[in-house]
Amino acid sequence: MILESRVVGMLQTNSYLLGDPATRQAVVIDPGGDGQAIAARIQSLGLKLVAILNTHGHYDHVMDAWTLKEKQGGEIHMHPLDIPIVEQSMVTMGAYFGLKPLAGPIRIDRDLREGDVLRFGGLVLNVLETPGHTPGHVSFWMKKARRVFVGDTLFAGSIGRTDFPGGSYAQLICSVRQKIFCLEDDTAVHPGHGPSTTVGRERKTNPFFR
Repeated sequence: MILESRVVGMLQTNSYLLGDPATRQAVVIDPGGDGQAIAARIQSLGLKLVAILNTHGHYDHVMDAWTLKEKQGGEIHMHPLDIPIVEQSMVTMGAYFGLKPLAGPIRIDRDLREGDVLRFGGLVLNVLETPGHTPGHVSFWMKKARRVFVGDTLFAGSIGRTDFPGGSYAQLICSVRQKIFCLEDDTAVHPGHGPSTTVGRERKTNPFFR
């Protein structure tokens, strides 16, 4: 499996590129900026973008989703509860940080739901609903590869904010305990910001769960 991470945008968001060497199919998780560079990297690797996966609808995670689709193709996947979050982010976060507005109407190609299994060549991602940071936040679990992409639900030594509209601290804590901490200890946790960690390390040392 090809796995590359790139820190993008003013808020230093982790965007992930996954590729299947056999079929050359690729997916991008949370293209929150630098869409042109991401597109160029996909092309340089000889990959075909088939899906753009969004953990949630905040501006710093979705900013270049639609522009990347225009350049490279690929279907946009998101939980429908976060479509209003995207629309609100266009006004609030975009204006606050002086970022360009998202062009055109907000449309997604596929709704994400708990239990969905996404297959792109040899890439298999299980959708986990992990609300709390936003109502429609999801995580992508690769069981065989022992990796989970958690967006802004869990960080190394911390958790995502819950003071934005639609956030819930109790819900986020429950999401981590029930959906993330039940995975194998050596499962790599790839967050939306900051360094990667493991399930076992966070379960033992994260101060929010002591």
